[in-house]
Amino acid sequence: MESGFRSNRQQLRRALCYSNDGRRQTTLPSVIVIGGGVAGVAAARALHDASFQVVLLESRDRLGGRVHTDFSFGFLLTWVHRENPLAPLIGRLGLPLYRTSGDNSVLYDHDLESYALFDMDGNQVPQELVSKVGETFERILKETEKVRMEYNEDMSIFSAFSIVFERRPELRLEGLAHKVLQWYLCRMEGWFAADADTISLKCWDQEELLPGGHGLMVRGYLPVINTLAKGLDIRLGHRVTKIVRHYNGVKVTTETGRTFVADAAIVAAPLGVLKSRAITFEPRLPEWKEEAIKDLGVGIENKIALHFDKVFWPNVEFLGVVAETSYGCSYFLNLHKATGHSVLVYMPAGQLAKDIEKMSDEAAANFAFLQLKKILPEASAPIHYLVSHWGSDINSLGSYSYDTVGKSHDLYERLRIPVDNLFFAGEATSMNYPGSVHGAFSTGLMAAEDCRMRVLERYGEVDLFQPVMGEEASVSVPLLISRM
Repeated sequence: MESGFRSNRQQLRRALCYSNDGRRQTTLPSVIVIGGGVAGVAAARALHDASFQVVLLESRDRLGGRVHTDFSFGFLLTWVHRENPLAPLIGRLGLPLYRTSGDNSVLYDHDLESYALFDMDGNQVPQELVSKVGETFERILKETEKVRMEYNEDMSIFSAFSIVFERRPELRLEGLAHKVLQWYLCRMEGWFAADADTISLKCWDQEELLPGGHGLMVRGYLPVINTLAKGLDIRLGHRVTKIVRHYNGVKVTTETGRTFVADAAIVAAPLGVLKSRAITFEPRLPEWKEEAIKDLGVGIENKIALHFDKVFWPNVEFLGVVAETSYGCSYFLNLHKATGHSVLVYMPAGQLAKDIEKMSDEAAANFAFLQLKKILPEASAPIHYLVSHWGSDINSLGSYSYDTVGKSHDLYERLRIPVDNLFFAGEATSMNYPGSVHGAFSTGLMAAEDCRMRVLERYGEVDLFQPVMGEEASVSVPLLISRM
C-alpha cells in the first residue's frame, strides 16, 4: 500500500505552500497545523508520513501544550491532564509505567487503598470509614441515574445529589462521614476540573473509560512528543491570530504579521483559546460551530509541586484532606512512590483553582503548604516549588473540557466536524475521550485522515486504501494513565 501511494507523488505536485518571505516552499499537497499539543503533533506526524508538506505553528516556545515535562527541580516532573499511554508508541520506546489502579468507577485513577485521608486536626480517617463512605457515594451515584431518567430538563450533579438526599435521607451523612463524602465529591470535581454545580447530570458519565486500570508516566511524555515531532517543520513562537479560508486553500497569519498559505489547515488550538476569540476566522465559522465552542465547558485543575529535602509523609500515593464542603477538601499526589523523589503535588480544581490562580506563585505554594501542615503538623518547609496557571495562561486558558448543564454531549462532535478545508482536533473534539491525552491523540489522527482525503479528492488522487493511521496506532489500549 505504502509503495503504491508513494508512486503517485509526482502526480500530486500541484498544491503550493508559501510563506510571506516570497519563497516557494513545496509542490506537494500542503497543510498548516495550528497548535503543538499532542493532537497537533500527531496530525502533523501522520500527514508528513503521508508525503504532505506540513508546517506546524505553535505559540509557545516548546511543544506538548498542556502536557509538559518540567526539569526545574533537577529531575523529571510531568504536568499532565487526564492522560492515556498511546500504548503502541510507548511500548516501542520502552517507557516505564507505574500502575496506580485497576478499574474503579469512583476514584478512576487510584485505588482506594492508595489513599490516606486526614481531618483538619491531623487525625487520620479510619480506612474502614473511608471504604464505607465510598460505598455510600456509589449508591448516591446510582440514585442520580434514576433522577436523570425522571427529569426531562438537565440539572447539575450538585442538584441531583440534593434530590437524592431528600428522597433517601439515610444516604445523608453527618460528622466525619459527611466530610469524607465531600472529599469523594471533591475528587469527582477534580476529574472534570469543574465544580459539581456546573457539571451536567445527563452527560457527566458519557466518557468511555478504557478497561485495564491506570498508570503514571514515570518519565513523562517528553519522549513521546519528541518521537512524534522528529523531522517535522515546526515553528515555535508563532501565535496564530487569523485564519482565512478560500475555496482552494487557506491563509494563516501570526501576530508578527507573517503569513502561511496551504491547501488546508488543522486547528488544534485549545478550547479555551477558541473561546477567547484570539483567532479570527474569515469568513466566520458557521453558527453551529461557534455555538459548540461557546457551549462546551472548559475547567481548571492546577498543580502546585512542593519539593522537600526529605520524606515525612505516609507511604501512600495520595494524601487527602476532608472538610465540610468539597471546596474545603483537597489532596496531594505523592510522587515519591513512583519516582523516588520527595515531591508532593497539590491539585486544586474548579473554583478553588481559579481563586489560587489570583495569587502569586509564592502565595500559592504557601497556601498548599498550609493545607499540608493541617494534616501533617510536623511537615518541613519545601525547598523548591512549581505552580501551573492553566486558566490564565494565554496559550491554554483552561485545563480541559467538560459537559455543562443543559448542553448536549454531541457538542464535541460538532467541534470536530470540518468546515470546508479547515479541520479540528484536540481533546475537546473527542466524543468518547474528552479531556484526555489519548482523546487528543486520536482526534489528531482523525483530522489528519479527513484532511488527507479531502485534499487528495480535490485533485482526483484519493486512495481509499491508504489511511494515514495504521493498525498499530489504535487508541483502544488496555491501560490508562492516571489524570494528574
